[in-house]
Amino acid sequence: MVEEPLVDKQRIYFDYASITPIDPATLRKAHEVVSASFYNPSSLYAEAVASKAMIIEARKTIASFFNIQSDEIVFTGSGTEANNLAILGVFNGYKGKKIPHFVVSAIEHSSVLEACAEVERLGGQVTYVLPEKDGTIDPKKVRAVLKPTTVLVSVMYANNEIGTIQPVCAVGRMIKEYREQKDVDEQASDSGYPFFHTDASQAPNYLQIHIGKLCADMVTLDSGKVYGPRSTGLLAVRRHVSLHPIIFGGGQERGLRSGTENVAAIVGFAEALTIAEKMRESEGKRLIELREYFETEIKKKFPEVIIHGENSPRLPNITNICLPGLDAEFAVIKLDQLGIMASSASACQSNAEENYSQTVAALPDIGETCKRSSLRFSMGRGTTKKHVEILLKALEKTILNCKNT
Repeated sequence: MVEEPLVDKQRIYFDYASITPIDPATLRKAHEVVSASFYNPSSLYAEAVASKAMIIEARKTIASFFNIQSDEIVFTGSGTEANNLAILGVFNGYKGKKIPHFVVSAIEHSSVLEACAEVERLGGQVTYVLPEKDGTIDPKKVRAVLKPTTVLVSVMYANNEIGTIQPVCAVGRMIKEYREQKDVDEQASDSGYPFFHTDASQAPNYLQIHIGKLCADMVTLDSGKVYGPRSTGLLAVRRHVSLHPIIFGGGQERGLRSGTENVAAIVGFAEALTIAEKMRESEGKRLIELREYFETEIKKKFPEVIIHGENSPRLPNITNICLPGLDAEFAVIKLDQLGIMASSASACQSNAEENYSQTVAALPDIGETCKRSSLRFSMGRGTTKKHVEILLKALEKTILNCKNT
């Protein structure tokens, strides 16, 4: 039986989409490595070779979940870094003579959107595909903006703010067909493009990450989203992808990510993914029941509530609600005072001057109304029905107080 993650017993955490607590079994595994093997895996003495062997074994384990070869896993310092490597690595690796063009959904994580802003600053072109009202991306709209100079398409697997699951394989199949047809017509320097990248950081706890089923060329994961060690991520990169490093030094990770590997974190990452694989089905079912209970009750209390992505495939653990006119930031602070930890936007977006949900803002018809009036509650292994009941009471009190001020 898998132990429940460590949580603060005095307060209730509803921000698992931001970061997860480290699973106790994973933490013990990582501590064992820290205690026994602090050596640099690039060195040649026996202890260092043993450290390298741990990385090799962890890489094999993780590659098996993707159903790819071990050398197609590139460890990074975070999911953010992996996204930057995918986007800027393709940009820097492009050898054609034309201006490279990128296509991304408008509801990506800020690490994708900001990397694309850098592409534009460096002279590249980016097209942003808006979501449908239900929070999903239409593959036909992606196809409509592809052109001979397109080098990369990036559409996340599952949205981190409203939880909608995107039709990534439909996008990936369409890109492959376009690429194969384009290669017949285009010059050799542009052959093989565009590649397809998906940020799957929110997915492994509840969805399979088999790369063939995602129809992707590159996939991002983040250890901190799967109850693993912080500051560790990866980019799964198929061998045919032309990628240039964005960090230089010792040439680790096939030369794509220099820097001494964090052995303990990598081993812990593999352990966390193994646990997530075992728990996926049962935990998904449990959280769907909690999510449905919460949404049913909040509709009874506030009939005007809008539940983003309600009629679309969604992750089991995320519910994002809009109450028009509510000051979401103020509500988060009031909830915090009542012992509830939640969010009104992605934690990474909260560092920006314009602090509101980029995903909600991009939704047709309701974006402007709801972008500053939406609250995200994300559940996890430590969440119980009792916690949800306490949340409902605190939320009712908070909303009524906000309306009266």
